[in-house]
Amino acid sequence: MSNSDFKRQFPGDRRKFLRGAASLGAGAMLGSTALRAMAASSYMLPIGNGERPVVQYPQKRPLIVLTSRPPQLETPFEIFNDGVVTPNDAFFVRYHLAGVPTSIDLDTFRINIKGKVDTPISLTVDELKRFQWIEYYAVNQCSGNSRGLFEPRVAGGQLANGAMGNAKWRGVPLKAILAKAGIQAGAKQVTFNGVDGPVLPQTPDFVKALDIDHAMDGEVMIAYQMNDADLPMLNGYPVRLIVPGYYGTYWVKHLTEITVIDDVLNNFWMGTAYRIPDNACACTPPGTLPAKTTPINRFDVRSFITSVKDGGHVPAGKPFTVRGIAFDGGFGVRDVVLSTDGGKSWHEAKLGNDLGKYSFREWQASVTLPKGAHELKVRAVNSIGQSQPSAPLWNPAGYMRNVVETTHVLAA
Repeated sequence: MSNSDFKRQFPGDRRKFLRGAASLGAGAMLGSTALRAMAASSYMLPIGNGERPVVQYPQKRPLIVLTSRPPQLETPFEIFNDGVVTPNDAFFVRYHLAGVPTSIDLDTFRINIKGKVDTPISLTVDELKRFQWIEYYAVNQCSGNSRGLFEPRVAGGQLANGAMGNAKWRGVPLKAILAKAGIQAGAKQVTFNGVDGPVLPQTPDFVKALDIDHAMDGEVMIAYQMNDADLPMLNGYPVRLIVPGYYGTYWVKHLTEITVIDDVLNNFWMGTAYRIPDNACACTPPGTLPAKTTPINRFDVRSFITSVKDGGHVPAGKPFTVRGIAFDGGFGVRDVVLSTDGGKSWHEAKLGNDLGKYSFREWQASVTLPKGAHELKVRAVNSIGQSQPSAPLWNPAGYMRNVVETTHVLAA
């Protein structure tokens, strides 16, 4: 069910609807028997043991289910060929904790700013919306996107390439909220917590942190709209943190606590989880542990072919268009090149509309192939010259895959 459907079916009383969200199926959102029965088909991901159920959750079209409690839903990859903006109902979902909210009461919901500030603040969503808003397109990508393609395999959610999406976000710069509260001298980081929580007391709450300079850069946003509509519940309604260019682990959903601290957060989610090798490639030799790690941060450059699947058929001896998407962590895509001979030669692709440095960028190229099997490869370069490795890099957590992808096709 879309947000517009909410308004059509429950005109003028959305708060009441959300307070009574059992009509949405609170149990269904947690993977009840009734929800599992909604699975109409399965989806084969391009990884070992890759068959997954496809299930329709509230406010979502059928998506690929990795886990149901907490919900982890992957976007079917062919959706990325429909355009550079990912629809809200197709946007991937990633939770860490099973205490997922199924309703939010806007009358009681607050965003609390506290800690090392001059004046603690407690904002309703309506009060947040009175601040000057900003808007931009930005990719949200799970740190473990494409983990299932690592060789040798690593532990963790075995995702293919669909744990990403691009949306237009509208909200208030975090900088404006922190400035109103007044940051005290000696502040080092800002921490973020949401309504979702652990079921067991020994499970660490999901709290993330940004350095104070990053939090105050004017781009980090408290978003209340996604593609000109309210955020879907499973994507963080009513507000979430947007950290453009950074992996989704920092994009805290259902944001309710913002705390300025005079230390560096060293909880499980910053000090143990979501860490990468502290070297230029964020990699180690396969099967080895890094000597030193650092928190995961900015995206690498990535590019994909979206218009033809691996193993697909294309016309022989006739021109056809190959399309795809490219993105990086905020420097912006400068060039995309395509190879039709397995990387022996490369040809420049035409870039589509530029929706901003944090957005997907569409590209396309006209190709004519002789009859037979071919390997298509795509590589992107960003504005500071960063590109993609020809061979996959490895790390024990299965993060940050950005190899030049290969699509095998048969021209006939």
